[in-house]
Amino acid sequence: MAGKQDMSWRLRLAAVRYRFTESLFVQPAALMLVGVVLATITTRIDDSLSPDTDLPFTLAMSSNAATWLLSTVAGAMITTVGVVFSLTVVSLQLASGQFSPRVMRSFIRDKLSQRVIGLLVATFFYCVLILPNVSGEATDPAPQVSLTVAVLMTLVTVIGILAHLDHLAHGLQVGNVARVITAEGIRTINRLEGAPRNLKAVDIADFHVVPDDALVLPARSSGWVTQVDTAHLFKSIAPGTRVRLETRIGAYIHAGEPLLRVWPAPGEGAPDLGQAVEISATRAMLQDADFAIRQLVDIGLRALSPSINDPTTAIEVVLRLGTLLRTVLTTPLAPEGLEDPQGRVVVQPWNLSHEEFIDHAFDQMRLSTGNQTEVIAALLRVLRMLIDYVEADHPEHLPALERQSQLILDSLPADLPAEDLARLRSLASDTTDPADHSR
Repeated sequence: MAGKQDMSWRLRLAAVRYRFTESLFVQPAALMLVGVVLATITTRIDDSLSPDTDLPFTLAMSSNAATWLLSTVAGAMITTVGVVFSLTVVSLQLASGQFSPRVMRSFIRDKLSQRVIGLLVATFFYCVLILPNVSGEATDPAPQVSLTVAVLMTLVTVIGILAHLDHLAHGLQVGNVARVITAEGIRTINRLEGAPRNLKAVDIADFHVVPDDALVLPARSSGWVTQVDTAHLFKSIAPGTRVRLETRIGAYIHAGEPLLRVWPAPGEGAPDLGQAVEISATRAMLQDADFAIRQLVDIGLRALSPSINDPTTAIEVVLRLGTLLRTVLTTPLAPEGLEDPQGRVVVQPWNLSHEEFIDHAFDQMRLSTGNQTEVIAALLRVLRMLIDYVEADHPEHLPALERQSQLILDSLPADLPAEDLARLRSLASDTTDPADHSR
Protein backbone atom coordinates (compact mmCIF):
# COMPACT_ATOMS: atom_id res chain seq x y z
CA MET A 1 0.00 0.00 0.00
CA ALA A 2 1.84 3.10 -1.16
CA GLY A 3 -0.44 5.68 0.37
CA LYS A 4 -3.85 7.23 0.19
CA GLN A 5 -3.45 8.09 -3.47
CA ASP A 6 -3.39 4.36 -4.24
CA MET A 7 -6.66 3.50 -2.50
CA SER A 8 -9.94 2.82 -4.21
CA TRP A 9 -12.32 5.76 -3.94
CA ARG A 10 -14.50 3.86 -1.42
CA LEU A 11 -11.58 3.30 0.93
CA ARG A 12 -10.35 6.86 0.46
CA LEU A 13 -13.76 8.32 1.28
CA ALA A 14 -14.20 6.13 4.35
CA ALA A 15 -10.66 6.84 5.54
CA VAL A 16 -11.04 10.61 5.12
CA ARG A 17 -14.35 10.59 6.97
CA TYR A 18 -12.85 8.50 9.77
CA ARG A 19 -9.73 10.65 10.07
CA PHE A 20 -11.93 13.74 10.14
CA THR A 21 -13.69 12.47 13.25
CA GLU A 22 -10.31 11.68 14.90
CA SER A 23 -8.77 15.10 14.25
CA LEU A 24 -8.49 17.88 16.82
CA PHE A 25 -7.53 20.22 13.97
CA VAL A 26 -9.95 19.77 11.08
CA GLN A 27 -13.27 20.68 12.71
CA PRO A 28 -11.84 23.58 14.77
CA ALA A 29 -10.13 24.88 11.63
CA ALA A 30 -13.43 24.67 9.72
CA LEU A 31 -15.23 26.61 12.45
CA MET A 32 -12.40 29.15 12.45
CA LEU A 33 -13.03 29.73 8.73
CA VAL A 34 -16.73 30.19 9.50
CA GLY A 35 -15.75 32.89 11.99
CA VAL A 36 -13.59 34.63 9.37
CA VAL A 37 -16.37 34.51 6.77
CA LEU A 38 -18.93 35.72 9.30
CA ALA A 39 -16.69 38.67 10.23
CA THR A 40 -16.40 39.62 6.57
CA ILE A 41 -20.16 39.45 6.02
CA THR A 42 -21.18 41.42 9.13
CA THR A 43 -18.53 44.08 8.44
CA ARG A 44 -19.88 44.63 4.94
CA ILE A 45 -23.42 44.82 6.27
CA ASP A 46 -22.41 47.49 8.80
CA ASP A 47 -20.48 49.41 6.13
CA SER A 48 -23.60 49.50 3.95
CA LEU A 49 -25.71 51.04 6.74
CA SER A 50 -25.81 54.72 7.53
CA PRO A 51 -24.45 55.78 10.98
CA ASP A 52 -27.89 56.84 12.23
CA THR A 53 -29.62 53.55 11.33
CA ASP A 54 -31.32 51.97 14.33
CA LEU A 55 -31.73 48.24 13.71
CA PRO A 56 -34.09 46.27 15.97
CA PHE A 57 -32.71 43.44 18.14
CA THR A 58 -29.15 44.78 17.94
CA LEU A 59 -26.84 46.23 20.56
CA ALA A 60 -26.01 49.91 20.51
CA MET A 61 -22.98 51.37 22.31
CA SER A 62 -20.09 53.72 21.69
CA SER A 63 -17.10 52.64 19.68
CA ASN A 64 -14.88 53.10 22.71
CA ALA A 65 -16.94 50.64 24.78
CA ALA A 66 -17.16 48.23 21.84
CA THR A 67 -13.37 48.27 21.43
CA TRP A 68 -12.91 47.43 25.09
CA LEU A 69 -15.54 44.66 24.93
CA LEU A 70 -14.15 43.05 21.79
CA SER A 71 -10.58 43.19 23.08
CA THR A 72 -11.61 41.58 26.35
CA VAL A 73 -13.55 38.81 24.60
CA ALA A 74 -10.71 38.08 22.18
CA GLY A 75 -8.18 37.84 25.01
CA ALA A 76 -10.48 35.63 27.06
CA MET A 77 -11.16 33.31 24.12
CA ILE A 78 -7.52 32.68 23.26
CA THR A 79 -6.73 32.09 26.95
CA THR A 80 -9.62 29.65 27.30
CA VAL A 81 -8.44 27.77 24.20
CA GLY A 82 -5.25 26.95 26.07
CA VAL A 83 -7.22 25.84 29.12
CA VAL A 84 -9.50 23.59 27.07
CA PHE A 85 -6.53 22.07 25.25
CA SER A 86 -4.88 21.45 28.61
CA LEU A 87 -8.00 19.73 29.94
CA THR A 88 -8.15 17.62 26.80
CA VAL A 89 -4.51 16.57 27.15
CA VAL A 90 -5.03 15.74 30.84
CA SER A 91 -8.08 13.63 29.99
CA LEU A 92 -6.03 11.78 27.36
CA GLN A 93 -3.30 11.09 29.91
CA LEU A 94 -5.81 9.86 32.48
CA ALA A 95 -7.54 7.64 29.93
CA SER A 96 -4.23 6.18 28.77
CA GLY A 97 -2.99 5.49 32.29
CA GLN A 98 -6.24 4.36 33.90
CA PHE A 99 -7.84 2.45 31.03
CA SER A 100 -5.65 1.77 27.97
CA PRO A 101 -3.70 3.74 25.34
CA ARG A 102 -6.13 2.31 22.79
CA VAL A 103 -9.10 4.20 24.27
CA MET A 104 -7.47 7.62 23.75
CA ARG A 105 -9.04 7.70 20.30
CA SER A 106 -12.51 7.86 21.91
CA PHE A 107 -11.59 11.15 23.59
CA ILE A 108 -9.94 12.56 20.47
CA ARG A 109 -13.06 11.68 18.45
CA ASP A 110 -15.34 13.49 20.89
CA LYS A 111 -17.38 15.88 18.74
CA LEU A 112 -18.32 18.24 21.56
CA SER A 113 -14.67 18.86 22.46
CA GLN A 114 -13.80 19.56 18.84
CA ARG A 115 -16.73 21.94 18.41
CA VAL A 116 -16.04 23.86 21.62
CA ILE A 117 -12.40 24.37 20.59
CA GLY A 118 -13.64 25.48 17.18
CA LEU A 119 -16.12 27.93 18.73
CA LEU A 120 -13.41 29.45 20.90
CA VAL A 121 -11.06 29.93 17.95
CA ALA A 122 -13.87 31.19 15.69
CA THR A 123 -14.97 33.78 18.28
CA PHE A 124 -11.37 34.94 18.75
CA PHE A 125 -10.82 35.40 15.01
CA TYR A 126 -14.19 37.08 14.61
CA CYS A 127 -13.51 39.66 17.33
CA VAL A 128 -10.01 40.38 16.05
CA LEU A 129 -11.20 40.85 12.47
CA ILE A 130 -14.05 43.25 13.29
CA LEU A 131 -11.92 45.39 15.62
CA PRO A 132 -10.42 47.42 12.73
CA ASN A 133 -13.98 48.41 11.75
CA VAL A 134 -14.53 50.02 15.17
CA SER A 135 -13.20 53.56 15.33
CA GLY A 136 -12.62 53.58 19.08
CA GLU A 137 -13.91 57.13 19.49
CA ALA A 138 -16.25 57.73 22.41
CA THR A 139 -18.64 59.79 20.24
CA ASP A 140 -18.90 57.31 17.36
CA PRO A 141 -21.49 54.51 17.40
CA ALA A 142 -20.23 50.95 17.24
CA PRO A 143 -21.16 48.75 14.25
CA GLN A 144 -24.41 47.21 15.48
CA VAL A 145 -24.57 43.99 13.46
CA SER A 146 -20.94 43.03 14.04
CA LEU A 147 -21.13 43.78 17.76
CA THR A 148 -24.39 41.89 18.25
CA VAL A 149 -23.04 38.81 16.48
CA ALA A 150 -19.87 39.00 18.61
CA VAL A 151 -21.90 39.02 21.83
CA LEU A 152 -24.08 36.14 20.63
CA MET A 153 -21.02 34.07 19.68
CA THR A 154 -19.53 34.78 23.10
CA LEU A 155 -22.68 33.61 24.90
CA VAL A 156 -22.89 30.44 22.79
CA THR A 157 -19.20 29.73 23.41
CA VAL A 158 -19.55 30.14 27.18
CA ILE A 159 -22.49 27.72 27.19
CA GLY A 160 -20.38 25.33 25.10
CA ILE A 161 -17.54 25.52 27.62
CA LEU A 162 -19.89 24.61 30.46
CA ALA A 163 -21.31 21.71 28.43
CA HIS A 164 -17.78 20.57 27.59
CA LEU A 165 -16.72 20.52 31.24
CA ASP A 166 -19.79 18.52 32.20
CA HIS A 167 -19.28 16.17 29.26
CA LEU A 168 -15.60 15.72 30.06
CA ALA A 169 -16.32 14.83 33.67
CA HIS A 170 -18.84 12.20 32.64
CA GLY A 171 -16.65 10.99 29.77
CA LEU A 172 -13.88 9.95 32.14
CA GLN A 173 -16.19 7.50 33.90
CA VAL A 174 -15.30 3.95 32.95
CA GLY A 175 -18.92 3.07 32.29
CA ASN A 176 -19.21 5.79 29.69
CA VAL A 177 -15.89 4.85 28.07
CA ALA A 178 -16.97 1.21 27.80
CA ARG A 179 -20.40 2.24 26.50
CA VAL A 180 -18.92 4.36 23.70
CA ILE A 181 -16.55 1.58 22.62
CA THR A 182 -19.35 -1.01 22.69
CA ALA A 183 -21.68 1.20 20.67
CA GLU A 184 -19.04 1.80 18.00
CA GLY A 185 -18.28 -1.91 17.84
CA ILE A 186 -21.98 -2.72 17.35
CA ARG A 187 -22.25 -0.15 14.55
CA THR A 188 -19.19 -1.64 12.88
CA ILE A 189 -20.45 -5.21 12.98
CA ASN A 190 -23.89 -4.14 11.72
CA ARG A 191 -22.30 -2.49 8.66
CA LEU A 192 -20.55 -5.76 7.77
CA GLU A 193 -23.62 -7.96 7.94
CA GLY A 194 -23.85 -10.78 5.43
CA ALA A 195 -22.50 -11.12 1.89
CA PRO A 196 -22.68 -8.45 -0.84
CA ARG A 197 -25.50 -8.71 -3.34
CA ASN A 198 -25.10 -10.78 -6.52
CA LEU A 199 -22.34 -12.85 -4.92
CA LYS A 200 -22.54 -16.41 -3.68
CA ALA A 201 -20.50 -18.17 -1.03
CA VAL A 202 -17.95 -20.80 -2.09
CA ASP A 203 -16.01 -23.40 -0.12
CA ILE A 204 -12.53 -22.02 0.56
CA ALA A 205 -11.18 -25.57 0.80
CA ASP A 206 -11.13 -25.54 -2.99
CA PHE A 207 -8.63 -22.67 -2.96
CA HIS A 208 -6.11 -23.77 -0.35
CA VAL A 209 -3.69 -24.89 -3.06
CA VAL A 210 -2.35 -21.88 -4.94
CA PRO A 211 -0.67 -22.49 -8.32
CA ASP A 212 3.07 -21.89 -8.47
CA ASP A 213 2.63 -19.35 -11.26
CA ALA A 214 0.20 -17.23 -9.24
CA LEU A 215 1.07 -13.55 -9.05
CA VAL A 216 2.12 -12.48 -5.54
CA LEU A 217 1.43 -8.86 -4.65
CA PRO A 218 3.43 -7.79 -1.58
CA ALA A 219 2.43 -5.18 0.97
CA ARG A 220 4.13 -1.90 0.11
CA SER A 221 4.22 -0.60 3.68
CA SER A 222 4.00 -1.91 7.22
CA GLY A 223 0.90 -1.24 9.28
CA TRP A 224 -2.57 -2.33 10.26
CA VAL A 225 -5.05 -3.63 7.70
CA THR A 226 -8.03 -1.37 8.32
CA GLN A 227 -10.20 -1.83 5.21
CA VAL A 228 -10.69 -4.24 2.34
CA ASP A 229 -12.85 -3.22 -0.64
CA THR A 230 -14.14 -6.53 -1.95
CA ALA A 231 -16.21 -4.81 -4.63
CA HIS A 232 -13.06 -3.17 -6.01
CA LEU A 233 -11.31 -6.55 -6.20
CA PHE A 234 -14.17 -8.06 -8.20
CA LYS A 235 -14.28 -5.01 -10.47
CA SER A 236 -10.54 -5.07 -11.14
CA ILE A 237 -10.02 -8.69 -12.15
CA ALA A 238 -10.96 -10.51 -15.32
CA PRO A 239 -13.69 -13.19 -15.41
CA GLY A 240 -12.45 -16.53 -14.10
CA THR A 241 -9.70 -14.96 -11.98
CA ARG A 242 -9.08 -16.03 -8.38
CA VAL A 243 -7.79 -13.66 -5.69
CA ARG A 244 -6.66 -14.82 -2.25
CA LEU A 245 -6.13 -12.26 0.51
CA GLU A 246 -3.19 -13.36 2.66
CA THR A 247 -4.11 -11.21 5.67
CA ARG A 248 -7.26 -10.01 7.39
CA ILE A 249 -8.82 -6.82 8.66
CA GLY A 250 -7.31 -5.93 12.02
CA ALA A 251 -4.02 -7.76 11.37
CA TYR A 252 -0.59 -6.16 11.24
CA ILE A 253 1.38 -6.78 8.06
CA HIS A 254 5.02 -6.05 7.28
CA ALA A 255 6.22 -4.42 4.11
CA GLY A 256 7.15 -7.10 1.59
CA GLU A 257 4.91 -9.79 3.05
CA PRO A 258 2.42 -11.39 0.61
CA LEU A 259 -0.75 -9.33 0.53
CA LEU A 260 -2.63 -10.89 -2.38
CA ARG A 261 -2.17 -13.93 -4.60
CA VAL A 262 -3.82 -13.80 -8.03
CA TRP A 263 -4.25 -16.54 -10.59
CA PRO A 264 -4.20 -16.67 -13.52
CA ALA A 265 -1.76 -13.77 -13.34
CA PRO A 266 -3.18 -10.59 -14.94
CA GLY A 267 -1.39 -9.11 -17.91
CA GLU A 268 0.33 -5.76 -18.15
CA GLY A 269 -1.87 -2.73 -17.68
CA ALA A 270 -4.18 -4.50 -15.22
CA PRO A 271 -5.49 -2.38 -12.32
CA ASP A 272 -3.42 -2.37 -9.15
CA LEU A 273 -5.28 -4.70 -6.80
CA GLY A 274 -3.40 -3.26 -3.84
CA GLN A 275 -5.76 -0.29 -4.07
CA ALA A 276 -8.45 -2.49 -2.54
CA VAL A 277 -6.59 -2.86 0.78
CA GLU A 278 -5.88 0.03 3.13
CA ILE A 279 -2.87 -0.31 5.41
CA SER A 280 -2.79 2.36 8.10
CA ALA A 281 -0.23 3.41 10.69
CA THR A 282 -2.82 2.98 13.45
CA ARG A 283 -5.56 0.45 14.01
CA ALA A 284 -9.07 1.71 13.27
CA MET A 285 -12.60 0.42 13.68
CA LEU A 286 -13.75 1.12 10.13
CA GLN A 287 -14.33 -2.60 9.43
CA ASP A 288 -12.60 -4.07 12.48
CA ALA A 289 -15.19 -5.02 15.10
CA ASP A 290 -12.52 -7.05 16.90
CA PHE A 291 -10.82 -3.76 17.79
CA ALA A 292 -13.76 -2.95 20.07
CA ILE A 293 -13.22 -6.26 21.90
CA ARG A 294 -9.50 -5.49 22.12
CA GLN A 295 -10.13 -2.12 23.76
CA LEU A 296 -12.64 -3.49 26.27
CA VAL A 297 -10.35 -6.37 27.20
CA ASP A 298 -7.44 -3.93 27.62
CA ILE A 299 -9.48 -1.91 30.12
CA GLY A 300 -10.40 -5.08 31.99
CA LEU A 301 -6.80 -6.31 32.11
CA ARG A 302 -5.59 -2.93 33.35
CA ALA A 303 -8.28 -2.98 36.06
CA LEU A 304 -7.16 -6.46 37.20
CA SER A 305 -3.49 -5.51 37.31
CA PRO A 306 -1.91 -5.33 40.81
CA SER A 307 -1.14 -1.63 40.34
CA ILE A 308 -4.80 -0.67 39.91
CA ASN A 309 -6.72 -3.63 41.39
CA ASP A 310 -10.21 -2.45 40.44
CA PRO A 311 -12.40 -5.54 40.05
CA THR A 312 -15.59 -3.47 39.74
CA THR A 313 -14.26 -1.93 36.53
CA ALA A 314 -13.39 -5.41 35.26
CA ILE A 315 -16.97 -6.51 35.96
CA GLU A 316 -18.29 -3.51 34.00
CA VAL A 317 -16.07 -4.51 31.06
CA VAL A 318 -17.29 -8.11 31.17
CA LEU A 319 -20.90 -6.93 31.03
CA ARG A 320 -20.15 -4.67 28.07
CA LEU A 321 -18.40 -7.56 26.32
CA GLY A 322 -21.61 -9.52 26.72
CA THR A 323 -23.58 -6.70 25.11
CA LEU A 324 -21.19 -6.55 22.16
CA LEU A 325 -21.12 -10.32 21.68
CA ARG A 326 -24.92 -10.51 21.62
CA THR A 327 -24.71 -8.58 18.34
CA VAL A 328 -21.60 -10.33 17.04
CA LEU A 329 -22.94 -13.85 17.58
CA THR A 330 -26.31 -13.13 15.93
CA THR A 331 -24.89 -11.29 12.92
CA PRO A 332 -23.93 -13.41 9.90
CA LEU A 333 -20.34 -12.68 8.92
CA ALA A 334 -19.35 -12.32 5.30
CA PRO A 335 -18.37 -15.71 3.80
CA GLU A 336 -14.66 -16.41 3.51
CA GLY A 337 -15.05 -17.16 -0.18
CA LEU A 338 -17.24 -15.25 -2.67
CA GLU A 339 -17.94 -15.78 -6.37
CA ASP A 340 -19.72 -13.57 -8.86
CA PRO A 341 -21.73 -14.67 -11.93
CA GLN A 342 -18.66 -14.24 -14.20
CA GLY A 343 -16.62 -16.77 -12.23
CA ARG A 344 -14.47 -14.28 -10.36
CA VAL A 345 -13.57 -15.56 -6.89
CA VAL A 346 -12.21 -13.65 -3.90
CA VAL A 347 -11.06 -15.73 -0.92
CA GLN A 348 -10.31 -14.36 2.55
CA PRO A 349 -9.37 -17.46 4.57
CA TRP A 350 -7.99 -15.58 7.57
CA ASN A 351 -11.13 -13.67 8.48
CA LEU A 352 -12.18 -14.04 12.11
CA SER A 353 -14.95 -16.50 12.90
CA HIS A 354 -17.57 -16.19 15.62
CA GLU A 355 -15.59 -18.67 17.73
CA GLU A 356 -12.48 -16.50 17.47
CA PHE A 357 -14.45 -13.46 18.56
CA ILE A 358 -15.51 -15.44 21.65
CA ASP A 359 -11.93 -16.47 22.37
CA HIS A 360 -10.65 -12.92 21.99
CA ALA A 361 -13.29 -11.66 24.42
CA PHE A 362 -12.72 -14.19 27.20
CA ASP A 363 -9.29 -15.85 26.94
CA GLN A 364 -7.18 -13.11 28.49
CA MET A 365 -9.86 -12.01 30.93
CA ARG A 366 -10.32 -15.47 32.45
CA LEU A 367 -6.56 -15.98 32.74
CA SER A 368 -6.18 -12.69 34.63
CA THR A 369 -8.97 -13.00 37.19
CA GLY A 370 -6.83 -14.73 39.83
CA ASN A 371 -8.92 -15.13 42.97
CA GLN A 372 -11.31 -12.27 42.17
CA THR A 373 -14.44 -14.33 42.68
CA GLU A 374 -16.85 -11.57 41.66
CA VAL A 375 -15.09 -11.08 38.33
CA ILE A 376 -15.16 -14.85 37.77
CA ALA A 377 -18.86 -14.83 38.64
CA ALA A 378 -19.46 -12.03 36.12
CA LEU A 379 -17.70 -14.01 33.40
CA LEU A 380 -19.78 -17.09 34.14
CA ARG A 381 -23.01 -15.08 34.22
CA VAL A 382 -22.27 -13.42 30.88
CA LEU A 383 -21.41 -16.77 29.30
CA ARG A 384 -24.66 -18.23 30.67
CA MET A 385 -26.56 -15.26 29.25
CA LEU A 386 -24.95 -15.73 25.83
CA ILE A 387 -25.63 -19.47 25.86
CA ASP A 388 -29.29 -18.83 26.60
CA TYR A 389 -29.41 -16.09 23.95
CA VAL A 390 -28.00 -18.14 21.04
CA GLU A 391 -29.29 -21.58 22.00
CA ALA A 392 -32.46 -21.43 19.91
CA ASP A 393 -31.34 -19.70 16.70
CA HIS A 394 -27.53 -20.12 16.67
CA PRO A 395 -26.68 -23.40 18.41
CA GLU A 396 -23.43 -23.61 16.42
CA HIS A 397 -21.91 -21.12 18.89
CA LEU A 398 -22.69 -23.21 21.97
CA PRO A 399 -19.50 -25.34 21.96
CA ALA A 400 -17.23 -22.27 22.02
CA LEU A 401 -19.22 -20.61 24.81
CA GLU A 402 -19.45 -23.79 26.87
CA ARG A 403 -15.72 -24.35 26.37
CA GLN A 404 -14.95 -20.94 27.85
CA SER A 405 -17.23 -21.63 30.79
CA GLN A 406 -15.56 -24.97 31.45
CA LEU A 407 -12.08 -23.46 31.19
CA ILE A 408 -13.04 -20.94 33.87
CA LEU A 409 -14.29 -23.71 36.15
CA ASP A 410 -11.15 -25.77 35.56
CA SER A 411 -8.93 -22.84 36.52
CA LEU A 412 -10.69 -21.92 39.77
CA PRO A 413 -8.13 -21.50 42.57
CA ALA A 414 -8.05 -24.59 44.75
CA ASP A 415 -7.72 -22.52 47.92
CA LEU A 416 -11.10 -20.82 47.48
CA PRO A 417 -13.61 -21.51 50.28
CA ALA A 418 -15.92 -24.40 49.52
CA GLU A 419 -18.94 -22.13 49.58
CA ASP A 420 -17.43 -19.84 46.92
CA LEU A 421 -16.48 -22.82 44.75
CA ALA A 422 -20.01 -24.20 44.95
CA ARG A 423 -21.53 -20.82 44.07
CA LEU A 424 -19.29 -20.34 41.05
CA ARG A 425 -19.94 -23.85 39.76
CA SER A 426 -23.66 -23.31 40.14
CA LEU A 427 -23.48 -20.21 37.95
CA ALA A 428 -22.26 -22.34 35.05
CA SER A 429 -25.24 -24.70 35.31
CA ASP A 430 -28.59 -24.12 33.70
CA THR A 431 -30.44 -24.54 36.99
CA THR A 432 -29.29 -21.27 38.56
CA ASP A 433 -30.52 -17.78 37.79
CA PRO A 434 -27.53 -16.04 36.11
CA ALA A 435 -28.62 -12.60 37.35
CA ASP A 436 -27.00 -11.29 40.51
CA HIS A 437 -29.87 -10.35 42.84
CA SER A 438 -27.82 -10.15 46.01
CA ARG A 439 -25.61 -7.16 45.19
